[in-house]
Amino acid sequence: MITLTPVLLALAAALLFMAVVWAVHLGDEDASIVDPLWGPAIVLVGVVHALASGAELVGARLAILLLAGAWASRLAWHLARRHAKTGEDRRYRKMREARGARWWWQSLFVVFSLQAVLAWIVALPLMVGATGAGTLGLAGVLGVLVFLGGFFCEAIADGQLARFKARPENAGQVLDTGLWRYSRHPNYFGEMVVWWGLGLVALDLGHGASAWWALVGPATITFLLLKVSGVTLTEADIADRRPEYRVYVRRTSPLVPRPPRQ
Repeated sequence: MITLTPVLLALAAALLFMAVVWAVHLGDEDASIVDPLWGPAIVLVGVVHALASGAELVGARLAILLLAGAWASRLAWHLARRHAKTGEDRRYRKMREARGARWWWQSLFVVFSLQAVLAWIVALPLMVGATGAGTLGLAGVLGVLVFLGGFFCEAIADGQLARFKARPENAGQVLDTGLWRYSRHPNYFGEMVVWWGLGLVALDLGHGASAWWALVGPATITFLLLKVSGVTLTEADIADRRPEYRVYVRRTSPLVPRPPRQ
């Protein structure tokens, strides 16, 4: 059940966690450190809320946190490996260069605190589910299956892209095989499906009207990936850097996998 004090404590935990990450980032001012740690911040919110609510973490309540933990661990590992190979993300580099000497303190708010608040909102399914019923119903089982489908879709897509970029001969080329033949962003599609699966699990476990808050998290992830940090940002200038991407766009679904147009 969603109650005010545990919710605020969970938000405070996320803000404190990201403040520590911000302090670490001051060593080299590379804000890319926030990306692999965003998933763990979401799980942290769910755990702190459950403990503050006095919920016993067993059965389905523990299961939803473990599912989210598996998602967060895989994504953190993937993003950390990518950062080790490619260095500072160009999005953060542009922000840092635009703010100059003000970056060191502004980044606390425009990057790290913002990520903490978003993690808190996205974690609503975990807050609902980890304080709900101890056993899954039919809808919850369906949610787990949806989660697993999204998890493997995202993991396979990330793996295919990483292997493609690792080959020097593919520099500047467009990946259009594997899952990327059917969707321009199969990893983002998998991410959305993961969170709608968790939302369905939480809705099944939740109590009364407060259970519907579980769907705010998946809706937020969907909006962010479609309109803010995902599809829109990725495709903002990619066609200028890779002209063949325009052909790829014409034949390939932007998100939901489907056979390519001829």
